[in-house]
Amino acid sequence: MSLSEINVDLFRMVNDLGKQYTYLNPAMSFIAEYMVFFLAFGVIVYWFTRRKQNRMMVICATIAFVIAEFMAEIAGKIHSNNQPFAELPHVNKLIGHAVDNSFPSDHTILFFAFCVTFLLFKKRFGFLWIALALCVGFSRIWVGVHYPGDVVVGATLSLLSAVIAYLVVPKLHLFEKLLRIYEKGERLILPTKKKSRDISR
Repeated sequence: MSLSEINVDLFRMVNDLGKQYTYLNPAMSFIAEYMVFFLAFGVIVYWFTRRKQNRMMVICATIAFVIAEFMAEIAGKIHSNNQPFAELPHVNKLIGHAVDNSFPSDHTILFFAFCVTFLLFKKRFGFLWIALALCVGFSRIWVGVHYPGDVVVGATLSLLSAVIAYLVVPKLHLFEKLLRIYEKGERLILPTKKKSRDISR
């Protein structure tokens, strides 16, 4: 059996679950489409805690995403496939999606780039972010817009890029310098509580 056939068989196994357990379809559709807003909210919260580690974590995650997307562009030139609903009959398609190259999965790249980075920085609770990334990847197959291969390759690229960013970026003085410049400007616009009390006296 070829890798292509295994990819299709695995897709059918997951996607057909939506035909058997229809009551889960709304939840899977929500995760596949809208969980990105939860991720964005988490990033904003981490950033505005004003802790240096959290901000460096967000910077690393963003760079990891950029690196992974760059590698994905190369991977997409080597191999391409359209979404399953555009190539296979009787797909349980639950959300709207344009037909284009779905290899690798951009949603998976985004979530794993950020969630793996969060795990590396916050090992105690990072598994919750990984669970979220896994759910998103699984849901993209469930709703019929990605093959398992799209998801696995996307996750792998993000894993590699997150490790690279985690090991390299915090050691580069450029990012620390830029962060200090940003924080200096931020304090002028959004003073800390202590500074605000001092001004009001």
